[in-house]
Amino acid sequence: MSISRRRFLQSGAVIAAAPIIAPAVDAPLIATAQAQAAATEAPWYHALSLFGEVKYPAGFARFDYVNPDAPKGGIARQISIGTFDSFNLVVAGVKGAYGGASGLIYETLMTESQDEISTEYGLLAESVSHPADYSWVIYRLRKEARWHDGKPVTPEDVVFSFDSFKKLNPSRSAYYSHVVKAEKSGERDIKFTFDGPGNRELPQIVGQLPVLPKHWWEGTDAEGRKRDISATTLEKPLGSSPYRIKDFVAGRSITLERVKDYWGEKLPVRIGQYNIDELRYEYYRDTTVSLEAFKADQADWVNESSAKSWATAYDFPAVTEKRVVRQEFELRDSGRMQGFAFNIRRDMFKDKRVRRAFNYAFDFEEMNKQLFYGQYRRINSYFEGNELASSGVPQGDEVPFLREVYDHVPPEILAKPYENPVGGNPENVRNNLRNATRLLKEAGYEVVDQKLVKDGKPLAVEFLIESPAFERIVLFYKPALERLGITVSVRRVDDAQYENRVRNFDFDIIANSWGQSLSPGNEQRDFWGSAAADRPGSRNLIGIKHPAIDHLIEKVIFAKDRATLVAATKALDRVLLWNYYVVPHFTYSYLRTARWDRFSHAEPLPRFARSGWPALWWYDSAKAAKTGRRS
Repeated sequence: MSISRRRFLQSGAVIAAAPIIAPAVDAPLIATAQAQAAATEAPWYHALSLFGEVKYPAGFARFDYVNPDAPKGGIARQISIGTFDSFNLVVAGVKGAYGGASGLIYETLMTESQDEISTEYGLLAESVSHPADYSWVIYRLRKEARWHDGKPVTPEDVVFSFDSFKKLNPSRSAYYSHVVKAEKSGERDIKFTFDGPGNRELPQIVGQLPVLPKHWWEGTDAEGRKRDISATTLEKPLGSSPYRIKDFVAGRSITLERVKDYWGEKLPVRIGQYNIDELRYEYYRDTTVSLEAFKADQADWVNESSAKSWATAYDFPAVTEKRVVRQEFELRDSGRMQGFAFNIRRDMFKDKRVRRAFNYAFDFEEMNKQLFYGQYRRINSYFEGNELASSGVPQGDEVPFLREVYDHVPPEILAKPYENPVGGNPENVRNNLRNATRLLKEAGYEVVDQKLVKDGKPLAVEFLIESPAFERIVLFYKPALERLGITVSVRRVDDAQYENRVRNFDFDIIANSWGQSLSPGNEQRDFWGSAAADRPGSRNLIGIKHPAIDHLIEKVIFAKDRATLVAATKALDRVLLWNYYVVPHFTYSYLRTARWDRFSHAEPLPRFARSGWPALWWYDSAKAAKTGRRS
């Protein structure tokens, strides 16, 4: 999913900058003094929100949605799909690094509230300051912030983390591309300087920086070997969060233990959270095997992504006896695009008529009936699932944005709604395949010996996949493409090979998803921007280089109010849709979960928490006694 973005708002109390002593100082101290002087010209804030007022004032006691008296203790066993081979967040190894465990080791300068849109409060940082033009930001660290070895979190740690991510992590390097530098500007202050004014997201972006311990990474391990931030490692990392790694089996399991003397336990943003003593993650390569492990009470919690399994596989006795709880949590905090993504660096996909023909061959309605038990709906937007999704014909403030790029978009974009082809019955399927054939013919293809050919070269494509769940989807889709004369192959590879090939754009078509927050911004450059199209490791997997899209991305990033952001995002959505860069898949508005009934949470869960697991839950010994002993 994308990184949260916020704008800091004034808390009401101004924190004075440290006094400056002018006489006889060297250049570094002069620079520090200048930075401190600049800070006095801008207000200090305790919270950040992209648009609107923050809910919790300075000095608030806790978030409303937590139980401050939640008991501590217990064990929670969870399932992760895939594997891991590194604990280094900067240079991750196998895709996913170490999954859900990674975010529970390190902390960021700010942390989000789950009952507000795009709002964050200080975590490692106690306050933040920026000028009205957003040309820089200064974070002030909390005095009490500590690593698990007892040493303080310092500005040097923050600068080291920023420099390491920017130098060694392609995705974060792109995300921080408009941050010119990070530097210590006071005893507990770090200043981030931006490459220009007006980008209101940049203070939020650096506020989400995971902070790593410089002294640990520049030290030596138990065998006296110097650590290397540019290499993968399975040495247990030093963190600052409520949890640390207790033990692990490489590639198979990780156990986290709650830090009993955690420095931030009494912070308003931490009270009532992270209550479970031990979090165990078991890694499985196959979802069928992992589900059987859950049924056998070898795991306490599972997220179910398969519509088929949700409909058919949860009829075992523990569900009937209500010892296992099945629950769906509404997804209110995000949108997404998921689909078969074309690599338009390939000559065969440069023509959008070819890409559109592939969409005509995709019979979602029949697939939904046969494979998914009718649970899904078709995706019709790159922001499907939230208020940013376009629909119908453009209206209101969308229209001026589209007129600005009118020379670079199809003229019908202003007059017609985007619609996916509808299948589901023989007549619709025939009509859709006729339309696909017409488009392919217009693109210069002809059928020779039942194969589509252009300039003597057949249209042959490979679907690159890593998941057996998508294999059955591709195999359902494959016959329709072959009816058009397209030669189709399916290649399934392991996690490491898949990650390397995708990172280097070595594919024809992949199944991919792009998560979207309620406040899109700078990450859109990495998703669809021209500058990211040829950068290995970027999320512009499609290879988009389009002037209208670049223009609208900037309008999204520099929107000055919520209404403008929504309108610009809808305009961007339409241009992406009308270029047929993907064959849109399907979506479901809920997170499907199953758990052995041993846990509780405060009621109600906050609006944007999804399940809130595991941070907002606690081990309920009374429920556990009724549920029965673990295997």
